[in-house]
Amino acid sequence: AESDVESYPGMFLINRNGGTALTSAFAAVPKTKKQGGHNQLQILVTERENYIASCQPKAKLPWRIIVVARNDKELADNDMVYKLAAPSRMKDISWIRPGKVAWEWWNHWGIKGVDFEAGINNETYMHYIDFASRHGIEYVILDEGWAVNLKADLFQIVPEIDLKKLTAYARQKNVGLILWAGYHAFARDMEHVCKHYSEMGIKGFKIDFMDRDDQEMVDFHYRAAEIAAKYKLMVDFHGTYKPTGLNRTYPNVINYEAVHGLEQMKWSDIHIDQVTYDVTMPFIRMLAGPVDYTQGAMHNANKRCYHSSMDTPMSQGTRCRQLAEYVVFESPLNMLCDSPTNYDREEECTEFIATIPTVWEQTIAMNGEIGKYITMARRKGDVWYVGSLTNWDARTLTLDLSFLGAGRWKAEMFHDGVNANRLASDYQKTVTDIPASRKLTVKMAQGGGCALKIYKE
Repeated sequence: AESDVESYPGMFLINRNGGTALTSAFAAVPKTKKQGGHNQLQILVTERENYIASCQPKAKLPWRIIVVARNDKELADNDMVYKLAAPSRMKDISWIRPGKVAWEWWNHWGIKGVDFEAGINNETYMHYIDFASRHGIEYVILDEGWAVNLKADLFQIVPEIDLKKLTAYARQKNVGLILWAGYHAFARDMEHVCKHYSEMGIKGFKIDFMDRDDQEMVDFHYRAAEIAAKYKLMVDFHGTYKPTGLNRTYPNVINYEAVHGLEQMKWSDIHIDQVTYDVTMPFIRMLAGPVDYTQGAMHNANKRCYHSSMDTPMSQGTRCRQLAEYVVFESPLNMLCDSPTNYDREEECTEFIATIPTVWEQTIAMNGEIGKYITMARRKGDVWYVGSLTNWDARTLTLDLSFLGAGRWKAEMFHDGVNANRLASDYQKTVTDIPASRKLTVKMAQGGGCALKIYKE
């Protein structure tokens, strides 16, 4: 891993000769560029210089990190990247408000039972705002489509959207709005964009399609974080490189994608093994920083039933796996990827997701083996949440809850149903007393999971 990568390219390690040696590689400084890529929202490098950075003689270079652990689970709870990064440059962080987000893009604006055509329009987003407000969800995101396509101009808004009206409506409902932006559209007039939308009441930007980590792009991330902070805007970097501690230097950088998240299930077939990835990533990618994985699917499938779909996507693995991922994955700005229609049909699961914290006071990696299973426990106040995931092997784990201490404790448990191997959405919710032994056995189906909320009586 790396930390404090500022005005310098990110490092890759390459096995060039098939042995045990690794050599470093860096993207060189861009020499010539052109606008292009996804919907003309990127600047593509067409030629590079023969050097990797332009630096001052006494330039500060990044930390390079090798983490040595006694066991796999220690990798899943490691803050070294964060702690080696430069301290916060922000004087006031009191306005930064982590939370959950109702997200429309994954579910393709898939709402039913309404008297308007769902899509990129005021009525649809007011519906999402109403849903968020009912469940105490802090934000709604307007993903790609609110700005005119192919223009890379965040001041050209499609006629179906009235942002001032939506912002005012959301404010009345105690919901904040976050806007999606292709990085070139954001970068070309960053100061004006941030000032304008901050004054309107927008709470942050999800910036996408950077897709490189040369010196120029690293500089963009720092500049975007700084200017957004100036106008009290949060930033969620998508289509970006691995975290290197920028979220410590600028705490308004609230989340990063840089992960093979659930959005991939819209177009990936079963040969893309997301279930095994889910029990690999927390030991490796999550060591670098938070992950905007975008979980929360209510349409769940086993290997036999799973298929990709752009309009009605589903997850690989069980329903309880989706719930447990809100505990296992660190994500201060956590998406609810499915539609209000599907969530309203699944009240128990929705209540659990909507009320789970996104920042924590204590984290314990309870058990785990890379590529096989993992259990994480996280505490907020006096309440503990525990999440377990397995790979495609059904698994029984005995959880050691001795960290709870004295007293009588209850667990609200979501666990895979008896038929979850066949019907992945099958689950049971039970409430049980934590035994005096502080040992609790959980059973997970193939591709399954288990999520617990533990509280004192």
